[in-house]
Amino acid sequence: MASSARTVSLQRKTSETDVSLSLNLDGTGTNQISTGIGFLDHMLDLLGKHALIDLTIEAKGDLHIDAHHTTEDIGLVLGQALKEALGDKRGINRYGHAYVPMDEALARAVVDFSGRPHLVWDATFEMPTLGTMETELFREFFQAVTNAAQANVHIAVLYGENSHHRAEACFKAFARAVRMAVSIDPRAADQIPSTKGALDG
Repeated sequence: MASSARTVSLQRKTSETDVSLSLNLDGTGTNQISTGIGFLDHMLDLLGKHALIDLTIEAKGDLHIDAHHTTEDIGLVLGQALKEALGDKRGINRYGHAYVPMDEALARAVVDFSGRPHLVWDATFEMPTLGTMETELFREFFQAVTNAAQANVHIAVLYGENSHHRAEACFKAFARAVRMAVSIDPRAADQIPSTKGALDG
């Protein structure tokens, strides 16, 4: 692992996957994404763009089996990178929320970098796959991010018919919520946003 102020590079290599990721929380949304899963590439590009996080992700996995291990491990590395880049979380807003429409669909995401991982997921998809990606893997991705980032994440699709639109709204809403949460609060830039004085669980 290599890191500097709010910038992190990580690699996770197992018998199932090899994931390299670089992240800059204070970026411009410039991304280079290659996971071998076209729809996931699209969603991660949206995430970086709307969170204003620079993301470089190179992943190789056992896609001859399915996309599960690759999707989950990318989520784990992304969550770990968020945690590392935030450090002691001094000065951040900590909380973020967003409603994002995508045509007829509307999604809500709320994020708290509390140090206590918990995911609430309220989203269903009529289509079992989008491209080559199983839609049930969206929850697996966000569960992995949540666990590794030690964040409290609530994501819900409030309504919508098109599965692509529902998924895209989820990722964009999460991105916007993260963008708000990791931003520095100029009124409390030297403070840890907790009455406990720490955000480590």
